[in-house]
Amino acid sequence: MSNVGFILLLIATIGDLVIPFFLAPFCKKYNHLTMVMSLLGNHNSPIHLIYNLWLIAAGIMLIHGSLKLYAIYLPTSNILSKVLLFCVVFYAIGACILSGIFSVGETKTLTTLPEKIHGYGSVLGFFVLTFIPLIIGIVSIHSNDIVCSVMSFIFFALAIMFFALFIMADKARFENTIISNEGIWQRLSLFCMYAPIIIVSFKNIFMK
Repeated sequence: MSNVGFILLLIATIGDLVIPFFLAPFCKKYNHLTMVMSLLGNHNSPIHLIYNLWLIAAGIMLIHGSLKLYAIYLPTSNILSKVLLFCVVFYAIGACILSGIFSVGETKTLTTLPEKIHGYGSVLGFFVLTFIPLIIGIVSIHSNDIVCSVMSFIFFALAIMFFALFIMADKARFENTIISNEGIWQRLSLFCMYAPIIIVSFKNIFMK
């Protein structure tokens, strides 16, 4: 079987974590610690077009790669493989493709239709993505891949913790505390959500 799908998964997931660090220097006021990645795609950002095109491309790669995840886990669990496919595709459309087409505003007030589509798409997409480590952990048990299963469960627990901190970050009572650094929590939660996909992709490319 071709490994193109797994390669696209690696490009999309690792790229999504790394690319903001390469683009941020072109935005003088951007702060990785306190700002979410989607602000790089704000219409006032000098690199908004590049970042938004990347989001769309990443979403397309994730959708294509999700078919490989579905295929390898289908013999193990018909239901879980379909749930995994749904979660990846839902995230790819909501938090990547739609977010790339409809730019985020400079503030969190969702006043325009594009801002609402971006905001709700991102939130729902991230929420669904949170459960991917759990699904991969469960299906890995059934396929007797204990190491991948344990690692996925650990990443799931960490993803829940970091995502909770990310949600709490903009609350007034946490202002000027370490919890207010939502940029950190977004990146850490995203890494934990992506990690099992990265592990599975590496194993299927280089260890089979």
